[in-house]
Amino acid sequence: MTRHIRLEAVENFRDFGDYATASGKHLQRGRLYRSASHGRATDADLAVIDALNLAVIVDLRRPGERERDPPRRSPGFNGQVIQNDIGESADEDPWWTFVKTCDLSEAAFRGYLLNYYREAPFKQRHVDLFSRYFRALAEADGPVLIHCAAGKDRTGVLAALTHRLVGVHDDDIAEDYLLTNNAERMAARGPMVAQMIAQETGRTPTDAAVRAAIGVEPEYLVEAFRAIDAEHGSTEFYLERVLGVDAGLRDRLEARLLG
Repeated sequence: MTRHIRLEAVENFRDFGDYATASGKHLQRGRLYRSASHGRATDADLAVIDALNLAVIVDLRRPGERERDPPRRSPGFNGQVIQNDIGESADEDPWWTFVKTCDLSEAAFRGYLLNYYREAPFKQRHVDLFSRYFRALAEADGPVLIHCAAGKDRTGVLAALTHRLVGVHDDDIAEDYLLTNNAERMAARGPMVAQMIAQETGRTPTDAAVRAAIGVEPEYLVEAFRAIDAEHGSTEFYLERVLGVDAGLRDRLEARLLG
C-alpha cells in the first residue's frame, strides 16, 4: 500500500489506517489521515483533499502557529474543525525559543524532542484536543484528518494513541510513525529548515543536526508511552482516565474504524 498522498505544498500527507489489529479485525483504509500544515496548500492540493470528503479536521497547532500560517481549506469543506488556544499565547513558540538558545547540536535536538514526547501526552491543550478528537472520531460519518505544523510530533503521538486503542501491533505503530522520515520529504525540507535556523540565529546547523530536528526516531514514541505507563500504568488507563475514552466510547470507535 502507498500511504503517502503526493501534494504540491502540503507535506507528510498520508493514510494511517489499513493495519491489522489484535482482535483479528482490520483498521479501515480511507478513514484516518495525517499531515503537516495546510497553510501553503495550492488549489490543486485542495482539490485532492476535497475529494477525500473529510468530516473532521483536527488542527493541533498552537494559536501563534495558526496565526502565522492560516490554514487553507477547500470552499466545499463543511466539516468540523477541532482546535484550541488553551494555555499558550499567540506570540509564544517554545520550539524557536529552544533553537535560539541551544548549541544547535544533533544531541541538543534529540534531547529536546525526547523531553517533548515525555510531556506531550499530559499538556492541557493536548488533552483537550485529543479528547475531542476521539469523541468526534466515534461520531463522524466520514474520514478524519489530524495535523500539526510538520505532521510528525503532536500528530505522531495522536496517531500512535489511535493505533494503540484499536490494537495495532507495536511494530506497525513504529513503522507508520517512521514514515515521516520519507527520503523525499527529508531532502526537500532539510535545506529550508537549515536556512530558517541560520536566519533566526546567525548560526548554521550541521546536516546531522537538521536531520535530527526534522525527523523522528523510534525512541521518541517509546518515551511517550514510557511516560504514560509511569503515570497511569498503561495506555488503556491513560485513554480512559485522562482522555475520557471509556468502554462505551471504545466500542463506538471500534465499530466505526474496524472491519
